[in-house]
Amino acid sequence: MATPKPIGFAPPPIDGDTIAAVTRVLQSGWVTSGPELAAFEEELASFLAVPHVACFSSWTTACELALRWFGVGPGDEVIIPAMTYAATANIVLHCGATPVMVDIDPRQRVVSADAIRALIGPRTKVVMPVDLGGWPVDYDAIHALLNSATIRSQFQAENDVQAQLGRPLFLSDAAHSFGATYAGQPVGRQADITGFSFHAVKNLTTAEGGALAFSLPDSFDMAAILGWFKAMALHGQSKSALEKTTGSWHYDVVDAGYKCNMTDVQAAIGRAQLRKYPDQLLRRAAIARAYDKGFHGCPWYEGPPLEDALRTSSYHLFQLRINGISAEQRDRIMANLKARGIATNVHFQPLPMLTLHRRRGEHVADYPESARLFEESLSLPIHLELTDDDVTRIIQAVKEEVETI
Repeated sequence: MATPKPIGFAPPPIDGDTIAAVTRVLQSGWVTSGPELAAFEEELASFLAVPHVACFSSWTTACELALRWFGVGPGDEVIIPAMTYAATANIVLHCGATPVMVDIDPRQRVVSADAIRALIGPRTKVVMPVDLGGWPVDYDAIHALLNSATIRSQFQAENDVQAQLGRPLFLSDAAHSFGATYAGQPVGRQADITGFSFHAVKNLTTAEGGALAFSLPDSFDMAAILGWFKAMALHGQSKSALEKTTGSWHYDVVDAGYKCNMTDVQAAIGRAQLRKYPDQLLRRAAIARAYDKGFHGCPWYEGPPLEDALRTSSYHLFQLRINGISAEQRDRIMANLKARGIATNVHFQPLPMLTLHRRRGEHVADYPESARLFEESLSLPIHLELTDDDVTRIIQAVKEEVETI
């Protein structure tokens, strides 16, 4: 009997067009930030229906810059979910601020405005919810909360940018939700600043990379703000390498910046994929629906939210929940699936389970919904290399392993 082909968890969608685009840039004589990046940023802004997008080396560097632009530092608090990847909290700690964790809603698997409301205080400078697995938070509810008279009255501005906004910054961790929609509009328009990831396992990849979509109030000088972000991604340098080449070489450095720009090579990968992304989203949606239909009726099954009257997912993850199992049983199921050639993953260990945050005094017992989702869930493959037969095989294998555990 032939051995079934192995099914990977999230191979990057690199095709011939992507390779041709990279080759074109490599042969152009310009490989760092330049015309390809500028074109990619314009195309992203059009796709997201936002006025401004800036790209960086990763979601992490992009969103840390957003915190620093807003002046987040020691003594400040940033509200984040307990159920997220380490990077969400790391950038807060990098700034010397305190991550304040909130538990998730058990059905939606993301944080709610009500849960955030209970934790906002005078030291809250930023609210950074996460669109887990590609499922958007309730952006309108969070926006209304942050703009309420109560929150505005207790906000303590400590610099001109904070005073201009007059409330906590709404910074969305949309690392998973590129292509998701909220109220009929692309995710990226709703928060003040939205951070996307183009890491190798994301729906759209630039190998490594990230972007910020800006929807700040009209009173903000976006030309100056974009200039600040671009300079801070290049050591604070007032001109990029391309600008120095095509114009005067003279430049200045006002602030000690970082090195986190996106290159033209990365942008070429992203541009090639973006052209096909709407069709790729349809395929991801079809796989997610096939999983949901295939597990429907299993008494232990709880699927991730995919669509409702307000939202559509980006279908980045299919986070299968097996009600009533332990983490040890989940791990045995994953090991057995691996032995059958099917890769799976877990998203995520709640932050309070990590040594870093245990040492900070966090306890996972304080976040029971995040802890339960961790124990009872595993993420199934959902990518463009899956055939319909692969999906059927995965469904059958999961059923057999769950029912015999």
